[in-house]
Amino acid sequence: MGTITQSAEYKSFRSNVPQNKIIVDDNGKKYWTLYDAGPRNVRCPLICLPPVSGTADIYFKQLLGLSAKGFRVIAMEFPVHWSIQEFCESFRKLLDHLRLDKVHIFGSSLGGFLAQKFAEYTFRSSRVASLILCNTFVDTEIFQQQPAATVFWMMPSFVLKRSVLQGFESGKYENEIADSIDFMVERLESLSQKELASRLTLNCASCYVEPQKYRDVDVTILDVFDKSALSQSVKDEVYKCYPNAKRAHLKSGGNFPYLSRCDEVNMYLEVHLRQFMNGRYTARDPRIKEPQPPEPSTEGATAKPEELPSDEQDTGSL
Repeated sequence: MGTITQSAEYKSFRSNVPQNKIIVDDNGKKYWTLYDAGPRNVRCPLICLPPVSGTADIYFKQLLGLSAKGFRVIAMEFPVHWSIQEFCESFRKLLDHLRLDKVHIFGSSLGGFLAQKFAEYTFRSSRVASLILCNTFVDTEIFQQQPAATVFWMMPSFVLKRSVLQGFESGKYENEIADSIDFMVERLESLSQKELASRLTLNCASCYVEPQKYRDVDVTILDVFDKSALSQSVKDEVYKCYPNAKRAHLKSGGNFPYLSRCDEVNMYLEVHLRQFMNGRYTARDPRIKEPQPPEPSTEGATAKPEELPSDEQDTGSL
């Protein structure tokens, strides 16, 4: 097992935050796996959706860090779905089951894409209070695997895993990023063939986001400036779709900054959620005294007015 799996922090998370499985489909065979941390009286929590290779526990640092400050955070792992429509309908039923009218969604890569599609799916009766998009995309065309999307269901597990691992660039990394990659590889190995095939199908089947349908949803885009599976042109397309979005940039962090740069990511999540604290859609227990706003390091930074502060403004997964 890797460094993160053996860490005291991860062991504490597994010991103190229970794993729940919730069935919402009619046949009773598909279940959502989730970890729910923080005050249960909060009715508009932060939902975390994983990338193709992730499971719900990859967000354990957000669950521990933010819940300690009074935020309610729910990390989710969705069941096997073969279409965006099927996913969105299942997610809506889950929110109904949890009695959550609206939620804030933090999604990475595929999780971010599904978060956008869910906001689009529910735009007539919105279920999304805000979006935080991490290393994500707005059009599956970028993967150029539309033909393969129709046959993922029949491919053996090792072929599917090899396809995902191609997005994990080899090379020398600092310890935190290397540990995050090792942890995600472990999570990838835990997925069944059907789970991985369905996620790759959602990731690669022809589909794009229509952000004009949910213009009123507040968006923060969180990106890294170092190596990641997504090119700068893909990131630029996300920026074009959300010209009024706040931007949170990390100097480094790789594909999985919520693991490798958890303190910075948690700070940006808190900054994003702070604007909702005094309203109906707060993700934090209102009975807790509001803390002083976190102050990100601005050394060497030149933040644009429309952006969140970042540690550097240079230009540089599944």
